[in-house]
Amino acid sequence: MSNAFGGTNGTRSVVGEHMTRSTRRRFVKTVGATGALSGLSGLATAARQGQTTIQWAGNPVDKQNVGKINQALHNAGLPQNINIEVIVTSNISDDVQQQYRQWLQAGRNQPDILRMDSGWTIPFIARGQIANLNQELSQSSLNRIKQDNFTASVNTASAPNGDLYAVPYFTDLPTIQYRKDWVTNAGFDPDGQNWATEPISWKRFSNVISKTQQQQNTQYGYSWQASAYEGLSCCTFNELMTTWGGAYFGGRDNLFGPVGERPITVNEQPVIQALRMGRTFIHGQQDQFSMQGYQQISPQAVLQWTEGPSQSAFMNENAVAMRWWPSGLYDAAQKFGDRLGVMPIPYGVRPNQAKYEGTGGTAAALGGWHLALNPNSQNKQAAVQVLNAVAKVPFREFEFRTLGYVPPDNTYLQSQRAQQVSIWGNYLDTLRLAGETAIPRPVTVVWPDESTAIADRVNGALAQQQAPQPAMSALQSTLQDIEGSL
Repeated sequence: MSNAFGGTNGTRSVVGEHMTRSTRRRFVKTVGATGALSGLSGLATAARQGQTTIQWAGNPVDKQNVGKINQALHNAGLPQNINIEVIVTSNISDDVQQQYRQWLQAGRNQPDILRMDSGWTIPFIARGQIANLNQELSQSSLNRIKQDNFTASVNTASAPNGDLYAVPYFTDLPTIQYRKDWVTNAGFDPDGQNWATEPISWKRFSNVISKTQQQQNTQYGYSWQASAYEGLSCCTFNELMTTWGGAYFGGRDNLFGPVGERPITVNEQPVIQALRMGRTFIHGQQDQFSMQGYQQISPQAVLQWTEGPSQSAFMNENAVAMRWWPSGLYDAAQKFGDRLGVMPIPYGVRPNQAKYEGTGGTAAALGGWHLALNPNSQNKQAAVQVLNAVAKVPFREFEFRTLGYVPPDNTYLQSQRAQQVSIWGNYLDTLRLAGETAIPRPVTVVWPDESTAIADRVNGALAQQQAPQPAMSALQSTLQDIEGSL
């Protein structure tokens, strides 16, 4: 989807849902989610003549490819007498979340499998609304899922005690996509210096983009998303802050709680530095809080940009670089071919300079979706077999090659077969690095309120409405009130 986040101020987001092929986006436009849902009551629900049908709540891509998905599941070991049928939910992530809450609270036994945003699976776990897969999957399956998939993906599908409640389905991992031909013409050597796998600093990045922009005379240098919406708090600023060694709640150990008992660290120096750098990118050295050696490379328009506008600037050849998700990478690779360069998110400080473990260095905001089991399912055993097949390599390869999803299975992504997949194979090393350094949003039951507060304060500070330190001091107070509200 070219615009993965709908609305502003954290409302009606399609967080982590990033369509990866142009055909996928066209299909989304032609399939009405409301119309698909209206036929829910008429769908087949159980076995007939020895066949078991599992109802899978998915998106239009899943629906369009249900025949191929069934074949891939069977190729991965699912018994031939088990098939899935797909019902299409909304393409707005928040709406899907609300629908699931209503269904589960009502004790509905279908859908059997629920496609859940990695950004809000944990609250369903905390409320005890989805099945504990540690009690359903075999130990060998659990071990394979936990060992082979990106740690960040598994963590957003797990309870604090490590029990698995969902199978990671696909992952979304942002990178910096840039015009390698322009950068090379400006005197830089991305290939010779291994930019694809050796992150550069934000300082150097800003100078590279500035020089290239001047030489190419492009309208923009760096295109990114800084609007006051969920995408800023969960993703763009989460990345910036983490690359500087900062954290919302004192590091990765406290991402998912406990609410009210974790430190609130938004008023610390690394977070302030990330804001100062963002202001420099947008306003240049005229900003009183600018950072020396960093260049003005982004228009003030980024303060209103979400995914769509920022991608358009790059695809229309008006920007040297953009921060975007795999779908943007795929689209750009189709358009620009070997003129496209891809690199990990740059860093502010190195990991050994950061206060909190797992911060500093490159960091990519984690997006993506999981598959959870409805605890009320009347076909639980068959549904578990579907989930088990999804996690196997043959299905991972299918979703990579055919659906255009980036599998969260890092073991598979290291394979020679994955490297041979058209277009994607050229950028696997960068995507794998992003997955290995992915930073999830700190999602808990209070995250919706915290996300809105963060997005508003960060956007305001970037827009020069308030100085960085007072803005973060006020945010710290707000987050304390929210954390203490439970």
